Amino acid sequence: MIQQNIIDEYRPYYDNEVPEAVARIASDSLFEQIVRYVFPNEDYKTFVDDFRRIASVDDFQSKVMDKAIGNIVRATSADLSYSGIDLIDPRKSYTYISNHRDIVLDSAILQTIFYANNIKTSEITFGSNLMRPQIVVDIGKINKMFKIIRGGTAKEIFVNSQNVSDYMRYAITHKNESTWIAQRNGRTKDGDDKTQVAVIKMFAMSSDKPFADNLAEMNIAPISVSYEYEPCDILKTREVYLSRKNGSYTKTANEDINSIITGITQYKGRIHYTICSPIGADELARYDSASHNDKFRLLAQDIDRRIYGGYRLFPNNYIAFDLLANGSDFTSEYTHTQREAFISYTDKALSLLEGDRDELRNIFLGIYANPVGNVVDIK
Repeated sequence: MIQQNIIDEYRPYYDNEVPEAVARIASDSLFEQIVRYVFPNEDYKTFVDDFRRIASVDDFQSKVMDKAIGNIVRATSADLSYSGIDLIDPRKSYTYISNHRDIVLDSAILQTIFYANNIKTSEITFGSNLMRPQIVVDIGKINKMFKIIRGGTAKEIFVNSQNVSDYMRYAITHKNESTWIAQRNGRTKDGDDKTQVAVIKMFAMSSDKPFADNLAEMNIAPISVSYEYEPCDILKTREVYLSRKNGSYTKTANEDINSIITGITQYKGRIHYTICSPIGADELARYDSASHNDKFRLLAQDIDRRIYGGYRLFPNNYIAFDLLANGSDFTSEYTHTQREAFISYTDKALSLLEGDRDELRNIFLGIYANPVGNVVDIK
């Protein structure tokens, strides 16, 4: 049974903690800047007066976050669509696991989809590397975000994984709260979405039940997230390039915040979410004859197949694939005008980066092309 001190270390805010957090947020020097960007048509003084009256998590999510994300989507995308919502039973709690392209929006947009369909919003992982300054912590924890500690020694990573696993199972089985987590540690930088086996093993750490019963209790529901224009594509290209060139990559102090802002403000074109069928006990039991490690590997592959099956490919993906292969396999999926527009977009992006032009181009195109290979492979 999870200890109370672990719950308190990782959990989001309770309703009785919201008024003090709201007061801190409203008094923060960054608050006005955030409000004026996210709510450009609101009278600031009136907004603050109303904001200070927020008294619960549900108040915050319905009156602030749902509207804020809606405004961001309308301002920076051409369309938001989704499918598979009928696969979610509003009476149940789930472990939602998705591919990860944007630090904030992947999970935030999902919550607006749930809200629009009268499905309870989920708790959301909150990397400790992002938990600063205090206004970010307060906004996150009012928005049902729970902590995941990043980094540390091997022993510390193990302990933190155990605690997160315990907390997620507690949220699902005792609080009747769903949780959202990315399929891997950090965003996919190269467009090649792969579920890390370590994430699935972490789910299982909180129970001694046999494999199928253990993970059936977590009620895993994969989700596929597709953006027409990859959030932070330029920043991701730079990071991959420098990682290859130098053998590693060290983030600057404000790099995560810059990525958050860029992901929110950058134009994303069309966005599509596919809620995939949850993985039930009968499916998990198919792996009973496999070795211990293979059980987790096979489950990760099953999650990937669902995510690839739900992925929405756009003309940019097909164009990038053909450009990278110097071929014409997918010319039926786009027009000449679309191809020329994407080439222009690529050239403009690469002009902002320093380094080997050909390698940078291959990395940038790979971000868009790799999903095509993954989707084609499962068909």
